[in-house]
Amino acid sequence: MVNPGSSSQPPPVTAGSLSWKRCAGCGGKIADRFLLYAMDSYWHSRCLKCSCCQAQLGDIGTSCYTKSGMILCRNDYIRLFGNSGACSACGQSIPASELVMRAQGNVYHLKCFTCSTCRNRLVPGDRFHYINGSLFCEHDRPTALINGHLNSLQSNPLLPDQKVNTQQLLISFIRAPWTVQPLLPSKGVFLGGCLLCTLLKKCRVFRRTGFRNRSVD
Repeated sequence: MVNPGSSSQPPPVTAGSLSWKRCAGCGGKIADRFLLYAMDSYWHSRCLKCSCCQAQLGDIGTSCYTKSGMILCRNDYIRLFGNSGACSACGQSIPASELVMRAQGNVYHLKCFTCSTCRNRLVPGDRFHYINGSLFCEHDRPTALINGHLNSLQSNPLLPDQKVNTQQLLISFIRAPWTVQPLLPSKGVFLGGCLLCTLLKKCRVFRRTGFRNRSVD
């Protein structure tokens, strides 16, 4: 289970309020023109990165995942903790961020986890039976099972599958109230921490925030 809740909204930003803020990643003071707010903490854009591929998460999207003490991009989260890939009922793929049901090692879409006889959905709290690859609700369990000739592999109350301590969090861009911007050794004034643009209109931070700067010769 992934909790698709966002990180809390960043508080109002003033020069005084940020002058003493420290990055949750490196512990250093944040003096960049743009910074990130995620997981209730402030980050240098260079410090909020995937624990696996080291991609800077602010550059590749507006969300990140946390699990088992790691901060992950979506691709690495799916690679490490994604489901087995396909629903055992319909055969379609299941996104890693989607709630699922499991029975005897098989994984199902919520909508596909149904009784083989009446086709009613089995929901958390229901009792069900898993027999020879088929699901049965308590009411439609096979007669042989009722008479004691079959053993149900699963007859406990149904619980939703959960991936403990997994969160999908939003990343917020904040324009800090600094007045001095660093100069790179090339023509133009660029945004702090942005080493990818040669023209300001190509800057990803510029596209995301709409902040305009002036070019100098």
